[in-house]
Amino acid sequence: QVQLVESGGGLVQAGGSLRLSCTASGRTSSSYNMAWFRQAPGKEREFVAAIAAAFSTYYADSVKGRFTISRDNAKNMLYLQMNGLKATDTAVYTCAAPDTPYGRIQTSGAQYKYWGQGTQVTVSS
Repeated sequence: QVQLVESGGGLVQAGGSLRLSCTASGRTSSSYNMAWFRQAPGKEREFVAAIAAAFSTYYADSVKGRFTISRDNAKNMLYLQMNGLKATDTAVYTCAAPDTPYGRIQTSGAQYKYWGQGTQVTVSS
C-alpha cells in the first residue's frame, strides 16, 4: 500500500522560506508523477506544483517563480521549496501520487489516488 508522509511545515514570516518534504513508501516512486496541493481554511483544495517521472515540472501561476518542486528517486522523496512566502500561501499542504505510472502531469486532484495527511504552513504578515 502506498503511503505518503509530509513534513517541514511551520510558521514563517512573510518573505521567508520553508522546505516541505514528502516521504513515499509502498512502491518505487520513480515511475510516477507526483504533486503538491494545498487547502486554505474555507477554500477548496488547489493545485500547487507537479513533477513528472521524467522530471518535467508544472506550477500554478500563483506560485510560479517562488516555489520549486523536486524529487530524489533514490530516497523516494518529494520536495517543495517555498521562497518569498505570502500570507495567501497559508494552507495545509499535501503531497499526492497517481495510481498509474508516467502519463501527463495532472492538475486535478481527482487524478490522484494517494494522499498524505498534510502539513500546515502558516505565513504571518
